[in-house]
Amino acid sequence: MASDLQPGAVIDGFTVGECVHRGGMATLWTVTRPDITVPLLMKIPRISEGEDPAAIVSFEMEQMILPRLSGPHVPACFGTGDFARQAYVVIERIPGDTLYKRLPGLPLAYEEARALVTKIALALADLHRQNVIHHDVKPSSIMFRESGEAVLIDYGLSHHNQLPDLLQEEFRVPFGTAPYMAPERLLGVRNDPRSDLFSLGVLLYFFTAGVRPFGETETLRGMRRRLWRDPQPPRRLKADYPPWLQEIVLRCLEIKPVWRYPTAAQLAFDLGHPDQVKLTARSEKLKHDPCSTVLRRRFNRDFSAPRPRADVAAQLAASPIVAVALDTAEGSPALNEALRVTAERILKTLPAARLACINVLKLGRVTIDRTLDEHGHNKHVDRMVQLKHWAQPLQLDESRLTVHVLEAVDPAAAILEFAQANQVDHLIVGARQDSLRRTLLGSVSAKIASEASCTVTVVRPPRLAVQDAVEDGGQSIGPAGVF
Repeated sequence: MASDLQPGAVIDGFTVGECVHRGGMATLWTVTRPDITVPLLMKIPRISEGEDPAAIVSFEMEQMILPRLSGPHVPACFGTGDFARQAYVVIERIPGDTLYKRLPGLPLAYEEARALVTKIALALADLHRQNVIHHDVKPSSIMFRESGEAVLIDYGLSHHNQLPDLLQEEFRVPFGTAPYMAPERLLGVRNDPRSDLFSLGVLLYFFTAGVRPFGETETLRGMRRRLWRDPQPPRRLKADYPPWLQEIVLRCLEIKPVWRYPTAAQLAFDLGHPDQVKLTARSEKLKHDPCSTVLRRRFNRDFSAPRPRADVAAQLAASPIVAVALDTAEGSPALNEALRVTAERILKTLPAARLACINVLKLGRVTIDRTLDEHGHNKHVDRMVQLKHWAQPLQLDESRLTVHVLEAVDPAAAILEFAQANQVDHLIVGARQDSLRRTLLGSVSAKIASEASCTVTVVRPPRLAVQDAVEDGGQSIGPAGVF
């Protein structure tokens, strides 16, 4: 077993190298195998006399979860071994250090922290889509690839929506890192992805304010205070703390999960567009909540009682990011109205969805573009006003609506890039009537429908849909078709 492991030993074809880390629950060894060219690590649990039995259970969880994960935000898994002979998992070795190495340099500049945490939020969004809640988001669990993506490591405390939760079944105490643990975890709730957003809020607070919002307490009694006590507002600690950043941080750190961001993707969206963060009373706070509020929370059993949650997939499906691409300059009123009807129909079924209205200010390939139109009006500002006017009949809460004017030579490419960068789940675009330009160059909607990685709804104005139905012998998909 691990205590007898020596460099040069061969386990299931993996040749053991040096021990690079001895942690409280596992050891890490470099390993190689002739058919694998990437650097590898073998993680082996500590199971000798006197070791914590939770270490074994958490290792079992990691063995079950890691092989089911994929993508750039997780370490690739190349093999596992059972406890009958030698328990292990072999994963790729990510070069570099964890975020823990950044702690001596805190606090970071606001823009640096924003960019860094945006990448982590995108990684969490990808993990949650794979039915996994990490439950140990902290600096030492986060690395970055050379290409820039955040990588989440250490899945021993994680919850997989489609696998048995051994930690939940075998233990009655919450496992995790106390300063980062969400309040509902203290009540036994392990199936809510918004717990990870609380932990990420702690990290963002720490990296921008220089102190953790709930201190360093490790006692269960001390941790339970966060069931009723809110953290000190960052603006109380740093006078120059941006209101938009405090809005994001305090929303992540809300006591009840329902008051936080519904998904990591929506959190990443706000971090990526700080100028469009909708400010509430959170952004202005300079003090803790009053004692009357704290007492009401503490002695109101309904407030602190855990509530059953839908599964991870259902939570994400109920809170998508929907984007609608509008042509405010040349788009026909009929098409724009059809786009609004389609967007309204989708949003009515998804009360937690977010709508991003997009317009592309097309740039010339060789000409010099002017920022003002012939009337002396700023084109960018005018388009933003037009987008807001278009969305007004939808009567959306300000926190659910953003408008974006993109400047690009290729409108389709700009929309596709926006959707990819902002984790858009559903794109709504309009189909233009036939024209010589469309015939020669191809339509924007066709390119988007064929290349987008998300669901795309192509909307046609009513007259065009009827005309197509006649030409196709009475067959029509109506005003909207999903590709």
